Amino acid sequence: MKALILVGGFGTRLRPLTLSFPKPLVDFANKPMILHQIEALKAVGVDEVVLAINYQPEVMLNFLKDFEAKLEIKITCSQETEPMGTAGPLALARDKLVDGSGEPFFVLNSDVISEYPLREMIEFHKAHGGEASIMVTKVDEPSKYGVVVMEETTGKVEKFVEKPKLYVGNKINAGIYLLNPSVLDKIELRPTSIEKETFPKIAAAQGLYAMVLPGFWMDIGQPKDYITGLRLYLDSLRKKSPGKLTTGAHIVGNVLVDETAKIGEGCLIGPDVAIGPGCVVESGVRLSRCTVMRGVRIKKHACVSSSIIGWHSTVGQWARIENMTILGEDVHVGDEIYTNGGVVLPHKEIKSNILKPEIVM
Repeated sequence: MKALILVGGFGTRLRPLTLSFPKPLVDFANKPMILHQIEALKAVGVDEVVLAINYQPEVMLNFLKDFEAKLEIKITCSQETEPMGTAGPLALARDKLVDGSGEPFFVLNSDVISEYPLREMIEFHKAHGGEASIMVTKVDEPSKYGVVVMEETTGKVEKFVEKPKLYVGNKINAGIYLLNPSVLDKIELRPTSIEKETFPKIAAAQGLYAMVLPGFWMDIGQPKDYITGLRLYLDSLRKKSPGKLTTGAHIVGNVLVDETAKIGEGCLIGPDVAIGPGCVVESGVRLSRCTVMRGVRIKKHACVSSSIIGWHSTVGQWARIENMTILGEDVHVGDEIYTNGGVVLPHKEIKSNILKPEIVM
């Protein structure tokens, strides 16, 4: 089987992290976002993944070469010279996706994190015999999204309603599809939207079915949702493979610590924390609801909550970092500094307090 991952653009909502790496390579729960997807695809028998990309393809490919060998999966790029929307890239990658076998292929949005029930999706797709399957997820506020209106029993999609003012349903497109090769005949080679153009056509011809996603789902393309996604991911890990989580006297709730990280005496860590490879957390540190990426040093008695600390940054002694502070790569926060929602670009030194959310250039 084959799969296409829509990597797309510049990841502006996740800046300053995406100033150092393309968004799919930004770490989530101690590994690049896109790796969660590639591993899930590999597990259901996908042997080739095509990345639809228009930004820094060589960075992506060089990085993923190692994983290609480790996972024994072929990873190739289909490069856009202009942004092609969400359907155009499928037409562009047509030759890579169609091999004459007639097998359906997966399409995934690169910033979606979930339990990826891909095996169930294959079964669902075979059973309904339609042309395309999409995964949908239930949300509390459907008015913020495009809602999928479907028959509850069969899953047949009737129509799509974009940001409905009146309640029509609570299921939204989760960005995971399984499509027959014939779908590609319906997509022109131009910038076009799979949600607004391709799927409504297939639904009108009664060939589109939706499966309700079991378990959690999050689009982690912006910091607030990234932090929420981490909580949901660690929760799911607790249920499915609790052995992967870190335990100990200084741990509260769900915490993931890389085995190469060092943690000092008297710390309190958790809930909902990921600490990456090579990190040093000195004594008396308090961490909650945060991600600490590779090579970070957090000095004595610092406190970090609801924030993301980018690669190789340092947080000074007794510093306090909170309220969606995002430190880019190689940022150095001085001792006893307070930052409340600061978004700090890479390679900066912070010597004075950031009292209200602002961008530090």
